[in-house]
Amino acid sequence: MAALDAEELNQLVGALQQPSAFAELGVLAGCLLLAWAIVRLVRGATAQHGSIWFGERIIDGVLFPVLALTLAFVARMALVRVVPIAVFKLAIPILLSLLVIRLAVRVLQVTFHEARWVRVIERTVSWVAWLAVVLWITGVLPLMLDAADEISWKVGATRLTLRNAIEGTLTAGLVLVVALWISAAIERQLLRGTGDDLSLRKIAANLVRALLLFVGLLLALSAVGIDLTALSVLGGAVGVGLGFGLQKIAANYVSGFVILAERSLRIGDMVKVDDFDGRITDIRTRYTVIRALSGREAIVPNEMLITQRVENLSLADQKVLLATTVQVAYGTDVRALQPKVVDVVKSVPRVVADPGPGCQLAEFAADGMNLNILFWISDPENGQGNVRSEVNLAVLDLFAREGIEIPFPQRVMHQRPPPEPASEPPPEPPSTGGSVPG
Repeated sequence: MAALDAEELNQLVGALQQPSAFAELGVLAGCLLLAWAIVRLVRGATAQHGSIWFGERIIDGVLFPVLALTLAFVARMALVRVVPIAVFKLAIPILLSLLVIRLAVRVLQVTFHEARWVRVIERTVSWVAWLAVVLWITGVLPLMLDAADEISWKVGATRLTLRNAIEGTLTAGLVLVVALWISAAIERQLLRGTGDDLSLRKIAANLVRALLLFVGLLLALSAVGIDLTALSVLGGAVGVGLGFGLQKIAANYVSGFVILAERSLRIGDMVKVDDFDGRITDIRTRYTVIRALSGREAIVPNEMLITQRVENLSLADQKVLLATTVQVAYGTDVRALQPKVVDVVKSVPRVVADPGPGCQLAEFAADGMNLNILFWISDPENGQGNVRSEVNLAVLDLFAREGIEIPFPQRVMHQRPPPEPASEPPPEPPSTGGSVPG
């Protein structure tokens, strides 16, 4: 076997030195150019940039290696009776390896685009694929597989070999990648566009992904050689674990589906949870992401959204009522001032006209009369303090034009007169020391 592989390798090297190899190189270059042109044409027509099929550029998607491999295989079949095949014996395994790398990398990038470990898996897949090509071309890979087939062990009543484990692992990885690809495509179609049914489409996408991954896992285990009847025992163990140690995680997952099904909280709603308010940016199966107007994000477990009080500013209506208070001096004609205040508040861009703003005399304070100015906005996610500031500035400009006084704190001090000094008693007459005549 080793002498035969060495002889075939020598024949391949000799064939690469023949003039017919240049003809094969020309045909291969034509196949690659034609595949590039087709991808460029289809990608430009559909404008699906950044997808699994097309990628970010022309050649880093899945479609280019698929077309190149197909065209190269057809060209090889056409040239096999014309010239001795040498270049295509090397090109087809290389294109196949490129297809595997592009498929795994693009699916992982689209599915887990924010995960840091994706880069590690990408490099691992690339090294393994290119190493397999080198070993296959040199004839070492068949020898290694035959040697691995002789290493075996028993798992229960099943006999497994090292070759079965390697092939099963590769098959399992391919099945899981395909399952992730299909789930990503379905999720993208379900979440396309916006609307009130976004939460329902989100839960449908999560269910489809979970179902496809479960089916892919079963097929992967079957490809490795694991008896699926043993999963009944594993299912019982998982049930016990969920009942005791994983009850919080299970509660969060169930709560996530309940939130999406009831639509009590939707993506885009302004909420306040545990003294943290912001806009819901994503609802996952285990947690919900809330982004504050300051840019901070809170990851809230879904169980908290079910069991605790949640203030939803957008459940029934997007409009939010805001208020500000201003004080005018006593003696101001409040009845004539109120419609003017309402008009200037209406002129602020973010204040809605229906329901319109209002101005109310709230109370008689120590220094003046307090006016409450009420107004509505329909975009609380853009901030509330900024629109309140614009309203206050508009009212301040109105008071300046109308000569309305905003009173300063006043206090009346009463000064009591100083007390009069106490009067001294009159002096006693001096004593003479003689007797009084009778």
